[in-house]
Amino acid sequence: MVFTVPDNQRFMTRGYGAAMDYALSRRSISRPNVTFGPFRFLEALPWLVMAAAMRVLAFSVGPLAILALVFASIAVLNAFIVVAQRSIELAGGQTSLGEQGPRAALKLSLAILKRIGLLMAVAAVAVGSIGGQSLAPAMMSGLDGMAFAHINMLAMLWSAVVAALVLLMIIHAERHAGQPDIIAAGREFWQRLAWLAAAIAVLTIGNLALGFVQDAVREVLMEFWRHSPMNQLLKNLIYFVFIFSFAMLRLWMTLLVLTFGLKQSYIRGD
Repeated sequence: MVFTVPDNQRFMTRGYGAAMDYALSRRSISRPNVTFGPFRFLEALPWLVMAAAMRVLAFSVGPLAILALVFASIAVLNAFIVVAQRSIELAGGQTSLGEQGPRAALKLSLAILKRIGLLMAVAAVAVGSIGGQSLAPAMMSGLDGMAFAHINMLAMLWSAVVAALVLLMIIHAERHAGQPDIIAAGREFWQRLAWLAAAIAVLTIGNLALGFVQDAVREVLMEFWRHSPMNQLLKNLIYFVFIFSFAMLRLWMTLLVLTFGLKQSYIRGD
């Protein structure tokens, strides 16, 4: 059993799907209980703060920029894992993700980063080789785009695909001693293509709309920044809230949409 659905439907899976059963099976978890509901939506915030700091640092440390971007990617993946747990719970299941200690979470993030990073690099080379040199950077922003503003429309679409693969790798890792498998995730993605493609389309449109809203809010804040007599510290705090509010919103939207699509694929037997 994976999810509890309104009409009491139960659905079982085979092969890789058994990993989904395991990942979403109902069992208690050892993660500390968050009694105040809104705090559950903020659990990933420290990781997003670290990711943002590393992204800023990457522009000022020269040769060490790559290392800073690696740390930023690890932070985004850890934020993704935290929100994945809550998203699965909201969809009607529970997961053992909360049982992981910091070392296990870091190990899982590094394992996923190696695999998805290679995929992004191959995609960037492929796009560049067919004359899309200006689009190639979008292929390397798949992880970053799961939480932060996208470069262009292609980056939005690619980030949604990357997020779906990362979610499937996390589910696979729970069943296989913390070892994610991008090949198995790719097969599962293909088997559930109809619902996942629909989820990716919805997510891309959602990110496009969110991007317009974020740009509009940014313009208002810039005007406020230039003309308000308010203390500089308070201005910085307001901008901080702006950045991480949209980052949290984008990350939650990503996982809620993908989890819903994946759940529907199992319910419908796709």
